[in-house]
Amino acid sequence: MKTNNIKVPSPKEIEKEIGEFLAKKFGGTVKIVPPIMMHDLDFDNKIEEPPKKVKKINFDLKPEELVAYLDQYIAKQDDAKAILSTKICTHFNRIKYSEEASDIVGQIKNNIIMIGPTGVGKTYMVKLIAKKIGVPFVKADATKFSETGYVGGDVEDLIRELVREADGDIQAAQYGIIYLDEIDKIASSRNLIGSDISRTGVQRALLKPMEETDVDLKVPHDPISMFQEIERFRKTGERDKRTVNTKNILFIMSGAFVDIHKIIKDRLSKQKIGFGAQIQTYQDTTEFLKFIKTEDLVEFGFESEFVGRLPVRTVFERLSEKDLYDILVNPNNPIILSKKIDFSSYGINIKFDDNALSLLAKKAYSENTGARGLVSTIESALILFEKTLPSTNVKKFFVDASMISSPKEVLQELLKAYDTKEYLSRYNELALREKISVKKHIYSNKHLYAERFKLNLTPQRIDSVVNYYCDNITDIEKAFRKIKFYYDESKRMEEVFLSQFDLDIYFDDDTIDFLIEQFINNLMNFESIYKKISDKFVLGLRLISDKTNKNSFLITKEAFINPDEFLNQLIKQELSDKELRDKEEKNDRDI
Repeated sequence: MKTNNIKVPSPKEIEKEIGEFLAKKFGGTVKIVPPIMMHDLDFDNKIEEPPKKVKKINFDLKPEELVAYLDQYIAKQDDAKAILSTKICTHFNRIKYSEEASDIVGQIKNNIIMIGPTGVGKTYMVKLIAKKIGVPFVKADATKFSETGYVGGDVEDLIRELVREADGDIQAAQYGIIYLDEIDKIASSRNLIGSDISRTGVQRALLKPMEETDVDLKVPHDPISMFQEIERFRKTGERDKRTVNTKNILFIMSGAFVDIHKIIKDRLSKQKIGFGAQIQTYQDTTEFLKFIKTEDLVEFGFESEFVGRLPVRTVFERLSEKDLYDILVNPNNPIILSKKIDFSSYGINIKFDDNALSLLAKKAYSENTGARGLVSTIESALILFEKTLPSTNVKKFFVDASMISSPKEVLQELLKAYDTKEYLSRYNELALREKISVKKHIYSNKHLYAERFKLNLTPQRIDSVVNYYCDNITDIEKAFRKIKFYYDESKRMEEVFLSQFDLDIYFDDDTIDFLIEQFINNLMNFESIYKKISDKFVLGLRLISDKTNKNSFLITKEAFINPDEFLNQLIKQELSDKELRDKEEKNDRDI
C-alpha cells in the first residue's frame, strides 16, 4: 500500500475538524478540551524536589481549660464535658508529642461515641470544641452514607470535605475532626437476612478511616475531579497522587440510641437479684445509659470491630426545666441571640423579662425534645409580634410572661402604649437588668476571660464589654475580642510615636479605658487620636525633652479632654522638677 502522498493532519487540524463537527451537531453546548502536550516532559529523569516540610500541630490546651470554656456555653453535662475535653486534649497533645518522639506501633486513637437523648447539646458541644481548637471540622448525618461502591454518599467524601474545610491544606486536614450524627441509624436490623448496605456496609466502610488509611482526593469517575487533576498537571507538570492519611483525624459519633435502654435493662436484670431490684426504681430511661457496655452496642446492631474503634464513650443527661431556663439566661446562648437578630433586622431592639424566660423553659420542657424545644417554643410565642411590629413604629420591644400567655391581647395594648413613659421605663428597666446579669456572668468568670484574652480586667474595662454586648448583638467572647482589639490599638499608638517621633509616650489603664470608650462610641479612631497627639503634644513634649533630657511621658485621660491645660501643667511640672534636681545637685557638689 502506498502512503507517500497521504498527508497526516496535525493535532491542531484534527482539533479544528472535531470542533467544527461538534458545533454543527450540538451547537455551542459541547466543546473539545485542548490536549495537554506532554512530549517534552521526561518523567523518568525528572529531578526530585526536596520533601516538603511537614507542618507541626500547635496545640497546648489542657483539659480543665477546655472544660472551663465549655462551661460558658453549655448547661449541665458535666461528665460529658470532662470526658470529651480530656480525651480530645490528650488526642491533640499526643499528636504533638509523637512528632517529637518515635511513634508507638499499634497506638489506639481516642475516637469518641456520644450517647444521649435529642436536644441535650451533643452537636453544639463538638462544634464549640472544634472552634476553640481551631482545626478543620466536618459534620454529617450517618444516614446519608452507604458502603463504597453502592448508590449513596461515600464515607471517604468526609475526608475530602475536611480538605475543603482546610482550604486545600492537606496537612491541616489530617488534624481535623469528623463528626457523624445519628450513628444509631446505621445499626443493622437484627431480623434482616442478607447484606444491609445502608447500615452494616457503612460501618465496615468506616473501619479503615477510623483507624488509619490513605484516602485519594481524586474521586473515581468524577469528571470534576478529573478536570482538576488535568488543570493541576497543566500548571505544574506533575502527576502526583494527592492522598490524606487518617491516622490523626479524630472521629466523634453520636446518637439518641432509642430503645437501647431495654437491652441494658434486660442484661442488668439477669445479673444479681439485689441490683436487678435497684434498677426498677429508675424513672428516666436515660439512667440506664450510664451502664452501657460493648455487648449492648453489638446487640443493638453494631459490628464488634466498629465498636472497638470507638474506645471513648460518654453519656449525656436529659435536660430538666431548670436546665432549659439556665440555657436561656446564659448570655452566650445562640437561641436568644438569634431572636435578637431577627427583630434587629427590622430595626427593633428586643429584651426579655426573666418571668418570660421561665415560662418559655416550662413550655419547651413539656415538648420533651431538650434544647430543640426552646427554638420552636420561642418561635411560636413571638411569631405574631415578628409579623406585626415591623410595619409599626415600635423600635423598643420587651417580652414578658403576658405576651407569651395572651399574645393577641397584649399586642393590641402594645400598639397603643409603645411610646408611653410607663412602657419605655419598663423597657429601660429590663435593659438595666440585662447589663447587671451580663456583668455578674463576667465577674464570675473574670479569671478565665483575663487569661484567655491576656487583658487586665479593670472595672471600667468590664463595663465596656458589658455595654458593647448589650448595644450590639453578639456573644461575650466576641465582645471581649472587640475590647481587646481596641486595647491593642491604644498600645499600638505608643509604638508609632516612638518610631516616628522618638518620643516614648505611654498610657495608663485609666487612659486606655477612656480611649476604648471613645472607640466604642465612634467618637475617636486611631487616625484621629494620632492627629490629636501629634498636633497638640509633639512640639511641647520635644521642648520638655530638650530642656530636661526626659524622653518618657505619661499621657493621661485629661490630656485628651483638655490638651492645652494638660500640656501647660506638664511643662510647668517638668521644669519645676528639673530646677529642683539642679538645686539638689549643686548642694551635693558644694558639700
